[in-house]
Formats: sequence, C-alpha cells, structure tokens
Amino acid sequence: MGKTFVFVNQKGGVGKTTSAINIGAYLAEAGKRTLLVDFDSQANLSGGVGIKPDNKGIYEILAGKITVQESVRRTIVERLFVITANIDLSGATVELIGKANHEVYLKKALEPVKNNFDFILIDCPPSLGVLTINGLAAADGVLIPMQTEYFALEGLTLLLQTIKRIQQSLNSSLNIEGIFFTMYDGRTRLAQDVVRQVSAYFKDKVYSTIIPRNVRLSEAPSHGLPISRYDPVCPGALAYQSLVSEILTGKEKNPPVAGILENVNNVTQATKQSPLLEEIL
Repeated sequence: MGKTFVFVNQKGGVGKTTSAINIGAYLAEAGKRTLLVDFDSQANLSGGVGIKPDNKGIYEILAGKITVQESVRRTIVERLFVITANIDLSGATVELIGKANHEVYLKKALEPVKNNFDFILIDCPPSLGVLTINGLAAADGVLIPMQTEYFALEGLTLLLQTIKRIQQSLNSSLNIEGIFFTMYDGRTRLAQDVVRQVSAYFKDKVYSTIIPRNVRLSEAPSHGLPISRYDPVCPGALAYQSLVSEILTGKEKNPPVAGILENVNNVTQATKQSPLLEEIL
C-alpha cells in the first residue's frame, strides 16, 4: 500500500500547489507511481500539469456521479497521474456538512485506488475547513510548506492544533511528515532568522532543502508543466529534486504533536522578541 500525503497551510501564497506539482513530478521521475489529487475549487494544480478542469473530477467522485477509476488522468510525466478539480467543488463544503461522516468522504473515495500508487498527494485549499479536514483524515502524513516570515509561524500554531484534533478524533495514524521552507530569499535577515529558529526547535521535522524564490517556478504552471519539464536546471528545479530525495530517504518516527505545539509557541515568542521583528513590526 502506498503513502498518502496532504499539503496543508491555511495561509495562501506559500507555494503549496507548486510544491505538490513538483514533488509529484520528481517522485514519478524517480520511478514512483504518483497520483495528484486537486482538492481546491480553484483547480490550480490541474492547470499546472496541463489538464483543463472538466466534469470528471474529484467533486463528481464525492457526489457519486463517477468512480475514482474513471477520474484518474495521465499527465505529460510518465507515472504521474491526476484527479482534477473544478468550480463545483466550492459547493461541496456546504453539501458535505449536512451528511453523516462528512469528514471521511475523501478517504472513502480514494480507497479503491490506494494500492495502485506508491504516493498519493492531496493539494488542499488555503483554509482549515471541511475540505482540508477531509484531506487530513485521508492522509498518512502532512507536508507543510512554510514561507520564511513571521506570520507563517502564527499560522503554524493553528494548523498543528487542527492536526492534533484530527489525530484524536478521525485519524490516529496521521503524522507530520515534515516542514519545508519555500520562497526563500537569503538576502533578508528575517528569512534567515525564521529558518534558524524553526530548524532549531523542530530539528528532524524540518527538511534541509530550502526552496528559493525563483521566477521559473512561477512561470512553469502557466505552461501546464512541472519545473522538471519547464526548466530542469534552474535553482528551483534542483531544490525540488533535492527535497524529493529527502522525502524518499524517510525520517525518524515523528514526535507527538503536543510537543511540537509547545515548540512552535516557543518559536513564536522568541521571534516576537527578535530585535529585527520589533524593527519591522
């Protein structure tokens, strides 16, 4: 049985969808059958791999109109597949709330194909609503992309609290697979400060690879291509390739989320006391 990872961050614009696309592509190029699940009504992931949203996506699966097998589509990358989203998914939030066990609809929907893939990567919307809760309930691990800025730390506390609740009520086997930094600009003291402090507190939960701010990464989705096909030698491509190598290597057993929560609160307090942040804020 393959692993299911969910990309979660309630803050938008942190490179979550870009990361899902490019990590998925490099996993596929490493020989792993990989399924991307676009679970955001904006359908940016779908477009980012060159597939236009249609009426055979994740919403139609949840609504019982088609099977999950009918929805899986091939991409330009061998061994990389996708289940698309469309604007109808925005209505799923309201529709699911009124149904019994509405938090596990995605988990049940993906069950028939879980054994067909080495990795299933779920890209959730930038919120902690019912869709993201479904993503967390369906996953084995959480991948958290994080910008190197102060407010990213504030949001991390709320996210970890949500993960803890999911562990207690819906998915006891859910682990935090890892945290990785995106859109890093090493010229700023704040970025360096956040990386240093978060890495010190979270230790082996933080991947050593840092994704730099790179214009080619921003351009690739508009061409419907992962960065490995758009510009495989740019700094962003090399960084994602390195990150995937870390993911495949694996990590030690995850510490309890309660301990991580204590750490992130300490990081937040420490960062608040940073002279640099006092100067900026």
